[in-house]
Amino acid sequence: MAKMARPSYGHCAMGTFEANFDGLVGPTHNYAGLSRGNVASKRNAGEVAHPRRAARQGLDKMKFLSDLGLVQGMLPPHARPDLGLLRRLGFTGAPEQIVERASQEAPVLLAAAYSASSMWTANAATAIPSSDTTDHRLHLTPANLENKLHRSIEHETTGRVLGRIFAEPDRFQHHPALPSCDTLGDEGAANHTRLAASHGGPGLHLFVYGRTALDDGAPRPSKFPARQTREASEAVARLSCLASGRAHFLQQNPAVIDQGVFHNDVIAVGNLDLLFCHEEAFLGGRAPHDALRASFQAVTGAELRIVEVPSDEVSVADAVSSYLFNSQLLSLEDGAQVLLAPIECEENASVKRYLDGLVGRREGIDRVHYLDVRESMKNGGGPACLRLRVVMTEAERRDLGARTVLDPELHAELGAWIDRSYREDLAVTDLRDPALIEESQQALDELTQILNLGSVYPFQLP
Repeated sequence: MAKMARPSYGHCAMGTFEANFDGLVGPTHNYAGLSRGNVASKRNAGEVAHPRRAARQGLDKMKFLSDLGLVQGMLPPHARPDLGLLRRLGFTGAPEQIVERASQEAPVLLAAAYSASSMWTANAATAIPSSDTTDHRLHLTPANLENKLHRSIEHETTGRVLGRIFAEPDRFQHHPALPSCDTLGDEGAANHTRLAASHGGPGLHLFVYGRTALDDGAPRPSKFPARQTREASEAVARLSCLASGRAHFLQQNPAVIDQGVFHNDVIAVGNLDLLFCHEEAFLGGRAPHDALRASFQAVTGAELRIVEVPSDEVSVADAVSSYLFNSQLLSLEDGAQVLLAPIECEENASVKRYLDGLVGRREGIDRVHYLDVRESMKNGGGPACLRLRVVMTEAERRDLGARTVLDPELHAELGAWIDRSYREDLAVTDLRDPALIEESQQALDELTQILNLGSVYPFQLP
């Protein structure tokens, strides 16, 4: 693992910076294999999960970034099981009766109601910074995640949580999720990348989509679903009041979606003036690069660097199994760009060989760190899945509500809370245990007090 001096703070000179808001893993973290198209999720279905270890791994990752001098926030887990979902599906009675009946009649629906998938906050929303909007406010749009039942139930709680954290209406503009329908499938920031010469300068927003819903003749995958539509990406850009010329739309390669690349952040990652991607990432191969460079030049006046990984060095299969591109690409105060990769990249021979050579060639990535987030990886989410990127100003940070930016005191409190609140092991068959309902609700009720969030969960609301 590369060593680096710790910078004092992750800011640019203009007082604008990128904050990462990671999802805190919830008490019901389990491996139910609910996500078709996500190779790891299906491969590990039925295994015993370790919620306490998963939450600790996520918290350690947050601390690692905070210790690098970056602004590290968090979003709390959602209340699970979602008893409201089960009631809407015809299960009645007391909570324990609902869970028992669902476990007997529809265990997959019970697993959906218990899913801890809100931990992957790259799908929570799309955040567009105030420097790029015509009303000079930071815009947030929760993703509707309509393609998967267990994720489609998240956006209401996500909206409440974001509303409590980004609370000042003069600085933050909140939008409801797009209508939940096949035409407007929106998966949030997992398919959105802001490219810029600096965090404080003008940015080009790259929206990557899997299909054009309203054109039956347009290219689309044949095996797995394309979760993001062009129509949804365009709607989010409009809602966010993006300044003219600031949005650029690219289609994901349908062939890689069919190989398990269910989001763009499984095949590409960008930061500032650097896009790191696989050569098979986009429809048309390298052809879209020139248009993207031209858009970037027009918006920023700078040159976009594209580091493209050749298939003969790292196959799509190796990229998916290692989650190379689901790494976080981060800029530090000393000017270095750092890749925060899952430890699986270090263990994959071709990926490790490529990264060693990449750093040596100085093509834009200066250092690589490998972190253990195996509990998340086994469900198909790497380091980048666990965070929502929010470019913001110092003034906007000062106006944040709640207590969600990590510091040593909060880190210690959350660690102690995890240790006393989470089970060590959790099998899918344990979801029928009525005690898990009360354990989860008690834990999250306490968490809202630690974070000064107020009542954001359905069981707390009047």
